[in-house]
Amino acid sequence: MTIDLPKWFDLHTHFRQGASVGSYIRAHLEMGCAGALAMPNTRPPVARVSGDNTAEAWSIEGYRAMLEREGADAFERLIVPLYLTRATTPQMIADGAESGLLQACKYYPPHGTTNAEHGVPMAELVGGEVLRAMEEHDVMLCIHGEQHALGGEDYLAADRNAESLFYTEAMPQLLERHPRLRTVCEHITTAEAVEFVRGAGPSRAGATVTPQHLLYTVGHLIQGLKYHLYCLPVVKFDTDRAALREAVTAPGQTQFFAGTDSAPHSKKVTDCGCAAGCFTGGCAPQLYAMAFEAAGVDLSGESGRSAFEAFLCTNGPAHYGFAPSEERFQLVREPDQVEALTTPEGEIVPLPLGVGLDLDWRLAQTTRA
Repeated sequence: MTIDLPKWFDLHTHFRQGASVGSYIRAHLEMGCAGALAMPNTRPPVARVSGDNTAEAWSIEGYRAMLEREGADAFERLIVPLYLTRATTPQMIADGAESGLLQACKYYPPHGTTNAEHGVPMAELVGGEVLRAMEEHDVMLCIHGEQHALGGEDYLAADRNAESLFYTEAMPQLLERHPRLRTVCEHITTAEAVEFVRGAGPSRAGATVTPQHLLYTVGHLIQGLKYHLYCLPVVKFDTDRAALREAVTAPGQTQFFAGTDSAPHSKKVTDCGCAAGCFTGGCAPQLYAMAFEAAGVDLSGESGRSAFEAFLCTNGPAHYGFAPSEERFQLVREPDQVEALTTPEGEIVPLPLGVGLDLDWRLAQTTRA
């Protein structure tokens, strides 16, 4: 069986910085990726719109130029969000939107993930002039949706966690105070987040879902401590995975789309713990296809393929307001294997859970329509 698809857009990924950026970009291009939204949590953060990169902050303009020099000029579309910090001003939003450089801003809960120490608590942003400027200029808010500063018993418990609390407490206030703000709830992991996105409606909220959150649960992470599956937000429980699967495979759904949160680490285990992030460069479309089949979708039938194409290829561009790709790529239902990516900084180990494990699909040649 072969599935012919428009090239897809990864609307949440990490290309990092340094000597291996070109390797990460090539891995995306080689898996039929037509474009990407590149996260701004570099060191220093991408916290300005224009001008030269400095020791305190990089700019969208500067980081884009760096990525393009490393091969990202081959993408049809490249979006770099502005990292929201206490230095962000309404005028920065207005000027950035007018210039065309600023299309999205990124909210990080303080200390909530890799290089998130510059983030501002959501409670300080809601009702403020920065978000009002984003409403006025139609700048998308990309949200890492977890409550910050929780104790361990609230961070991940049987009946609540950092994400479920965020989507039941913080996000309703955000929508109420900012009725024209458009959002992307990134890498959602819980049934509560699914319910929030659906309730907000397609004009207000979309959501990215990663391959790992569709395939695995916290049991897969803990059993044998498979640390390559450690990411933030962490994989959750089978009921949450079922809610995610139902959301992304629902016929005709338009709010849920691909965003891998692919996050390369040359050293996963460090002296102070495990680095957060799952690398899916080279295997993301295959993993998404496996997840759809695990959810009971028949990808050989028209309805199943249509649902898969919507999630992988068209819903994301529609939510961000651009056209899907006119180029094509193919997935073939044949066994394949995951291999490590060799970079100037060392090997990057991808999902699923290590190197040499089997995939049910392989990538075929990409073509023009």
